[in-house]
Amino acid sequence: MTIIHFSIEYDAINRQNIFTNGDTVRGRIIVEVLKETRINSLTLIAKAKGEAHSSNEDSSFSVYEKYYTIRRQLLEEARQDGETFDSTKVITRGRHIFPFSFKIPDREMPSSFKCALCKIVHKLKAELKQPLKLRKKAETHFKFVSKPTMDISGHMVPWYGCSQTNVKFFGSGTVTMDVYTDRIAYKQGETLTVRAEIQNHSTRSVTPTLKFYLKENSFGNGLQSIVVKKILQMESKAVAASSKDTVMKKIPIPRRLPPSILNSCIFRLEYELKVYVDIKYTVDDGVIIPIVVLPDLQHQPSSATFPVEASENTNHPTLSNISQQHATHPPLDSPPSYDTLFPS
Repeated sequence: MTIIHFSIEYDAINRQNIFTNGDTVRGRIIVEVLKETRINSLTLIAKAKGEAHSSNEDSSFSVYEKYYTIRRQLLEEARQDGETFDSTKVITRGRHIFPFSFKIPDREMPSSFKCALCKIVHKLKAELKQPLKLRKKAETHFKFVSKPTMDISGHMVPWYGCSQTNVKFFGSGTVTMDVYTDRIAYKQGETLTVRAEIQNHSTRSVTPTLKFYLKENSFGNGLQSIVVKKILQMESKAVAASSKDTVMKKIPIPRRLPPSILNSCIFRLEYELKVYVDIKYTVDDGVIIPIVVLPDLQHQPSSATFPVEASENTNHPTLSNISQQHATHPPLDSPPSYDTLFPS
């Protein structure tokens, strides 16, 4: 075997090792040989694609979505009259570095993500072709976080919802609730503040409860599969019968929480906040608030490069920290530590 090392690597443009729309990726393909070696071609391929699937006793599906494919010939086969003919390049013994660069398309596409239902990957691949030998391949993934290209103006205004519950078992009367938030779109690291005004016109005490959860939704071929995961649950003190109270809660959006994915045709990652009153023997549908988690790309430095080792499964740290939004009202209690909810 004459080729003893073949790999591909790239340079990070920020300490978080994250790329976004329109960024330029620079890197190199490394070839190390024991002796003079003939090579037909050396190709860089950058591509992004999504795959969503589901399988259960009743049905199954697998669907795919391509976002871009970019090819760069670093060593190209000679051509004559439009036809490729046998032509090889000879590289000498030792280590050879072939630099490359390309620009990520500046258009709407989903961020890197992986779960049981879906995988969205952005990767680099190197292919080396030799005469009369199998093609050699090397690849590595890089993390892409999409800019919030959707129109979010409608998500940056105050939001209001209400509910009414009738108490029928072991009591009587109604419970009404009005829920307010300043908006429904928040960057990673910001704090969501929700206010609930409860009017308990019943003979039972009720407990205001809040649940924050995400929904992974894959769909294709007329079928869909949904996984719901609870992120946080908080309760307030009970509101006594025939009384009223106002509940204020603060929910820090974890910086490691993946941004919402709303721009894919095969998969959606959505967040919801449910506010309801817990009444024994009574079901309350409550108020459901759609929450959009936006990436924080504003403070990522891009003036320097940081080396990244070549790997087939590169681990990427989370997005940069930002200052939490100052809330206007104090919370009744603090939420649990997100370190326990999102272990490293």
